[in-house]
Order: sequence, then C-alpha cells, then structure tokens
Amino acid sequence: MDRRNFLKRASAATAAAAVMTTSNKWVSASAIDEDKQIGSIIDLSKCDGCEYQDTPLCVAACKTKNEHRFPQPEKPIQDYWPRDHHEDWSDEQERIDRLTPYNWTFVDSVEVDYNGEKKKVHVPRRCMHCDDATCQKLCPFGVIYKSEHGAVTIDEDFCMGGAKCRSACPWDIPQRQAGVGLYKNLAPTFAGGGVMFKCDMCVDLLEKGEKPACETSCPRDAITFGPLEEMRMEANRRANDMGGFVYGDEENGGTHTFYVSEVPYEKIDEAIQRDKQVNEDQRPGRPHMKPEVENLLYTAHGFTLAMMIAPVAGAAAAGITAYKTLKKEEVEEVDIDE
Repeated sequence: MDRRNFLKRASAATAAAAVMTTSNKWVSASAIDEDKQIGSIIDLSKCDGCEYQDTPLCVAACKTKNEHRFPQPEKPIQDYWPRDHHEDWSDEQERIDRLTPYNWTFVDSVEVDYNGEKKKVHVPRRCMHCDDATCQKLCPFGVIYKSEHGAVTIDEDFCMGGAKCRSACPWDIPQRQAGVGLYKNLAPTFAGGGVMFKCDMCVDLLEKGEKPACETSCPRDAITFGPLEEMRMEANRRANDMGGFVYGDEENGGTHTFYVSEVPYEKIDEAIQRDKQVNEDQRPGRPHMKPEVENLLYTAHGFTLAMMIAPVAGAAAAGITAYKTLKKEEVEEVDIDE
C-alpha cells in the first residue's frame, strides 16, 4: 500500500469511528449502503445557461425550493472577534452570479479559447458531494453529515459558522451568513460566525424517491440524477462518444457529481480565472475548475488535522444527539399531557 492510500484509508477509518450519528436518517461514512448512493451528470454540451431567461431555471428552482431556509440575520451584525469584518449577504439575496447563503447553485458562463476558436461554455456549479468529504471530516463541531444517498449536508441548526468546511473544501463551496445561528445564543462575542449554507442535493426529495429541483426544472436535460455507478458509467460513455472529458470522477478522491464536456477543463478553468482577473472579482462563491484536485485528507497535513478534530467532533455530535433526544422527549411529554 502506498503512502497516499494509507492516509486515505486511515483518515476515513478515524473519522468514521469518531463521528457519531445525530439522527437515524444520517449515517457515518463507513455505514453507507453502496446500493443507495445517488450521483449526477451535468452535461455541459447540453447546458445553454437558459440565456433567454433572467435567471437560469435550475437556479430559480433551487431558490424557490429552499427560500424558507434562507437566513434572516438580526442587525446590526457584530464583527468576528478579534477581526474587524463579518460576512453578510443579506442585502444581496437576489444575486445569482455566485454561490451565497441565498443562492446554492449558479451558472458560470465563460468564453473558452479551444482549437483556435472561441466557445461559450455554461457551467452549473454547486456542491460536488464528495465521496470522502473533507468538509465533513474536518468540521470541528461534527455537524456535517452524509445521507444514505451520499448527499453531504450541513445541520444549519447547530452550525457555528467557523467556516472550516469552506477552507477544507477544494472548491470553497459552503458560504457563510453572519448574524444567525446557535452562536448568538451560546457565545455571540467570542465564538462562531454564523451559519454555513450549500446545496444538500435536495435530500428530502431523494428520501421520497423524487428528483432534485435542478434536474426537474432543466429544459434541456443537462442535469441527470441516478444510481451513482450508473451515472459514472454514463458520464464516461458520453465523454468517449464526443471525444470529451469528465470532471469529478477523480477530483478530490472522487465525487457524486460528474461533469461532461467537449472542452478540456483546463481551458474552462483558464477562462474562469481570466474573467475573474479582468473583473477584479475576489469575492468568494465562484469556484475554480482545476483538474486532478487532491483530497486534503490524503496528505500528511490533512491526516493530522483529521486525527486532531475527530475526538472533538465526536464529542460535539454526542452533545447534539443528547440535546435532540431531550427536546424530543419534552415534546412527547407535552403531547401526552394534552
């Protein structure tokens, strides 16, 4: 076994052993039923970014479905101690050109130079739902879980907004809103920073056997969800047929999202970086598309972090489980008394 595979297996085993479940619908990574895993294909050869619409239909559908969960902060919002800033997107809730706490998917449209031609490419972006999710393994509060379908989900009720999940994610996907969340009750001045938000693969719909909103709203069948291995094989088949490329199968150790493109992802990433530079775009929420992204957990640094965080995350998860159990018992007692 080489060093990379040793670290991969060791970090997975460590985190799985330490992170406890907080609800019987969530499972640790080691207990995932492979037969229930869901993956998705995003076919860039089909996506036209809904250029004829004010808002791409997948983006609009995501917003409509999740708007009841969007944060409503109390103002004024205090800065993150001891720093002199905080992240507040509440005055930009209609923004659709990047990921925000109010926009969990967006379409990045760029002009790519390829084979001596300029080609417009539209790239729907959201959480990749990684196989070995660094955000989950390195969350110090143990509030990020994988569903039985493999959806990576943040427990917004208990997230402290420390943003470790974003720094651990190779694409910086989760976005933070200050002025909301548990930290305001526990330590509003010296701990926490809000709540992190991102796509949860419409896990509630998957549990009912239904399709995520982005797929059902897409008029060009550019987004497809299905059994993970079927999606992986279909993505590779389409790429082979068009002489194209797959993104997400190997990146970060493997994900549940497979992009298919006629254009190399190096070219797409170059276009994204060029556009950000031209427009002096330095705000978070617009991910890169660099191929062959390495999983932090498979490095010595990541492995050490996981070893340090796992006991803390396990203790936090145990506390959350106890709290939820207590609240459930209180509700049941009230129901009986009534």
